[in-house]
Amino acid sequence: MDSAVDADRARVFHDYLARHRGQMLAVLEALVRAESPTDVPAAQAEAQGMLARLLRTLGFRVRSLPAAEEERGHLYARPKDRPRDRPVQLLVGHSDTVWARGTLDEMPFEVEGNEVRGPGVFDMKGGLTQMLFALAALRAASVEPAVVPVVFINSDEEQGSPTSQRHLRRLARCACRAFVLEPALGLDGKIKTARKGAGRFTIRIQGTSAHAGLDPEGGSSAILELSHTVQALHALNDPEAGVSVNVGTIGGGTHANVVADAGSAEVDVRVATREQADELEAAIRGLETTTPGTSLTIEGGIGRPPMEPSPDARRLWKRARRAATLLDLDLEEGRSGGVSDGNIISQYAPTLDGLGAVGDGAHARHEFCYVDRMVERSALLALLLAQPPLPTTPDDAAPTTETLDAPASTQMP
Repeated sequence: MDSAVDADRARVFHDYLARHRGQMLAVLEALVRAESPTDVPAAQAEAQGMLARLLRTLGFRVRSLPAAEEERGHLYARPKDRPRDRPVQLLVGHSDTVWARGTLDEMPFEVEGNEVRGPGVFDMKGGLTQMLFALAALRAASVEPAVVPVVFINSDEEQGSPTSQRHLRRLARCACRAFVLEPALGLDGKIKTARKGAGRFTIRIQGTSAHAGLDPEGGSSAILELSHTVQALHALNDPEAGVSVNVGTIGGGTHANVVADAGSAEVDVRVATREQADELEAAIRGLETTTPGTSLTIEGGIGRPPMEPSPDARRLWKRARRAATLLDLDLEEGRSGGVSDGNIISQYAPTLDGLGAVGDGAHARHEFCYVDRMVERSALLALLLAQPPLPTTPDDAAPTTETLDAPASTQMP
């Protein structure tokens, strides 16, 4: 790394983005007004079409990658003129939000001083805007990164990325590093260098019904057994180790005067490490009934593995801190209890998450982000994209853009 070159680039990038602050807000407003609720596949077309047009103006070739629903797709973009001997870096975001169509009527897009509000400004259309302008800053400064940036924007992240996970895995396997434009952690804008893993389990109890007054001993209460199961699940919590088990919903029974023959519970789990994930899943699957005449079945599992910082990810974080100092930013890191596509990507490539907007209120009515921090974070991302690849050993060479046209079964589309 050349400190003098990086310092000059930091000034150039920041000056460019500060001059284009108004344009950044205009793009963000347009994206927010293109309401894109995750549970309406057809609603993704306007926002993704807008993103595709903007990426094309930046010299990218854009493709729509298929999803299970015919009306839902995901965007993949790569530079038109890409040197095939260079490694690639992955930029990831999502266009879907948790907000229903019509939310703008009650929660309008507004700029009040240094805060911008509206459905999706923080999670995560602010991050998408920052990504676009970071790429624009590179182009305006005639900086051609030594690591080729490729972009993936999915439309089902808020549902757990059910149709886009396969694309994410294929792309991450080909990247030497990845940057996720999810919102920053906290009002001080921490980068997410670790995330808890998450899982969802459904536990069903089968008992035997009977009349609660005439023949109470003739039945086997699924609800009684469910109460024991809930207690056993609660006992698996270990806050100090970062393990949480939450029984979020329970159900069962038909009438107060009938011994319940069925009961169920929906369980959310969070873990900090892969080892914890394995141990917790084994413990849940090892649950046994204690009420005579009842049985249980368990469905689900750990769907998102923990994002744990690898040695290369730690080196990438140190680069981010050095780059931040060139912008007079005191960048900090943290671990998020939530999950994102970073959980998936980090299994294959060094990943920094939370490079998006700084603000608060994800999925909440007070959702907002800071305008001045959009400029700073976009400049930071541009600096990171301009960095050379991390040094590699002969046995650990970075994937190159030659893999872009390899068979889709093993490589990028």
